[in-house]
Amino acid sequence: MATDLPCLLPFLLCLFISHFPLSFSGSVNSMESVPDLTKSMYVDFDGYPCVRLLNLTGEIGCSNPGRDKVVAPVVRYKNVNEVRKPSAVLVSLDEFLELVGRISNDSSFAKNIGGVLVEQGMDTQIKLKGFSPDQKFPGAEFAPYKSINYEWNPIGSGMMWRAYHFPVFLLTEGGAQLVQEVAMNNEKKRNDYTADVVEFDSVMQTTKSGTHDSESCLQEQTCFPLGGYSVWSSLPPINNSSTNHSKPIILTVASMDSASFFRDKNIGAESPISGLIALLAAVDSLSHVNGLDGLGKQLVFSVFTGEAWGYLGSRRFLFELDLQSEAVNGLNSSLIETVIEIGSVGKGFSQGNSTFFAHTAVVSLATNETLNALKHAQDSLENITVSSASPLNPGIPPSSLMAFLKKNPSTSGMVLEDFDTSFSDKFYHSHLDDISNINSSAIVAAASLVARTLYILASDDKNLSSTALDAINVNASLVEELMSCLLDCEPGLSCELVKSYIVPTNQCPNHYVGVILGEPSSNPYLGYVDDVSRFIWNFLADRTSSSMEDASSDCSKECSNKGGVCIKAEVDGKGVCAISTTRYVPAYSTRLNYESETWHVLPSDSSDPMGMVDPVWTESNWDTIRLRVYTVQDAAFDRLVLLAGITITVMAYLAIVLTRACMAKALKRD
Repeated sequence: MATDLPCLLPFLLCLFISHFPLSFSGSVNSMESVPDLTKSMYVDFDGYPCVRLLNLTGEIGCSNPGRDKVVAPVVRYKNVNEVRKPSAVLVSLDEFLELVGRISNDSSFAKNIGGVLVEQGMDTQIKLKGFSPDQKFPGAEFAPYKSINYEWNPIGSGMMWRAYHFPVFLLTEGGAQLVQEVAMNNEKKRNDYTADVVEFDSVMQTTKSGTHDSESCLQEQTCFPLGGYSVWSSLPPINNSSTNHSKPIILTVASMDSASFFRDKNIGAESPISGLIALLAAVDSLSHVNGLDGLGKQLVFSVFTGEAWGYLGSRRFLFELDLQSEAVNGLNSSLIETVIEIGSVGKGFSQGNSTFFAHTAVVSLATNETLNALKHAQDSLENITVSSASPLNPGIPPSSLMAFLKKNPSTSGMVLEDFDTSFSDKFYHSHLDDISNINSSAIVAAASLVARTLYILASDDKNLSSTALDAINVNASLVEELMSCLLDCEPGLSCELVKSYIVPTNQCPNHYVGVILGEPSSNPYLGYVDDVSRFIWNFLADRTSSSMEDASSDCSKECSNKGGVCIKAEVDGKGVCAISTTRYVPAYSTRLNYESETWHVLPSDSSDPMGMVDPVWTESNWDTIRLRVYTVQDAAFDRLVLLAGITITVMAYLAIVLTRACMAKALKRD
């Protein structure tokens, strides 16, 4: 009996292995293809990334730390003290501020942060105290005065100006629900051999190539300059063929770009889009006034982009004026009598009354005329109050007017805001500055005030009748429509107003400046111009146009020869030819030059004080940005499986040897 025991071992081994069926065989049999298997293993979800930005001295923003994807288990912030290895931390917005502060002060803790996932929800505490990732004095280096420690933005944390060597994403509502479930699963199976992980595919080209400043990344072509296209237009159109187009110019400006910690979540409802909407509504109301050709002064409107990143648009506009380039054909900087800027005006409505503040820098005859016209316009309207800003302020708040004053300190100008000594916007340059942060009544009031002020200034009639002013009325429905188009995803840029002018590439508006592609031009390839700039160009060209002799004609080669521009060409491929002085102006750093399809950084010039402090912002390239979640096994379990595999292999080998021995013995007996 004992001699037969070795012969039983192979049988016992087979019996042992047969008790471990392949538990996943049913799943495999249900898979019909590799994509099906991949889909069952990996779940993609959406988020808004923080990306890597660079300047001449370094970098800010976020990126994977190296060339590879980051894979990390998900933990909630409340359990972050238990983290002993790199993990993806799920945080609320309020916890995010605390987490960033802790990362900055604790390097050992920072090593265990594989990535950060931020939930969108806004709790009561954030609503009360606000959230602004920008500095307390945004763009202080460009201020035309020395009090750069003044706090225009008291709640500013400055967190968007730091570099983070791990990925950070703001989750969509669906993404947040998925990641919350993943975090809860990990808590339940803390001692299990599997974990649910998030894979961050947020590898920046500048990180891969080791180019950590703007000059080196532009040389290696791993980044593009921040920039886009500003738009300006005159009302009525400027007749360049006439010998008498030297009227004094009243220049009204607003900004179209905002900033945020998260690249693709840039709404900027209060700052600065409320001012942009007020400008567009003011232009619309003035376009219905008869006799504008007979005004003593020329009205010019300009909407700048890139203002959140070193006043790229206004500085380039002034630079092009010095060059007298094609982009500003018809304008002369020496004729600009005063600059009126419409800033943040969406929160100036309370208890049925609208309140605004006029911020001025230079005491001059033109400035006094502007303030008097503003007072005259106020008196012609009901429930609107305009006050001069506090004399204790160091100067004008952060605004495009700063670029004009840096260029020429004697520039006469005014900035209209809904605040006096500090921002009323508690969510300045954050993703929370959305449509719920402003009031349409305030924008209508600001537009009405500006439109009538401009008419008073341009008419140069101090005894203008109230009847003439009463004819200037802002379309409140247009303001609400512009808000829904430019500040909301429903309908967003798919609204009827926008679609009547352009074919938008995106539905949800995003007011991040973006990067400038190709060679800058006053007649750019429209594929390189973002949706908002194209819409503003078409809207202003339409509202400021005068009718042609052949008003029904579509666009042709003769249109530009007649001094016309082609409006709505994207919609039907034909467009409408109209007489209008509306131009694109490239917006990018004055320290950059595009030559031989490459960007070059120019030496600083002492004659350009703003260029001397220009950071020259660029954005890193990337191949793809993606988030997905899946399950991985613990390394210890993998080693256990390996050991079990080795054991089974050894036992199988022994079984074979013993079987051969038994068979040999049996054959000998026979």
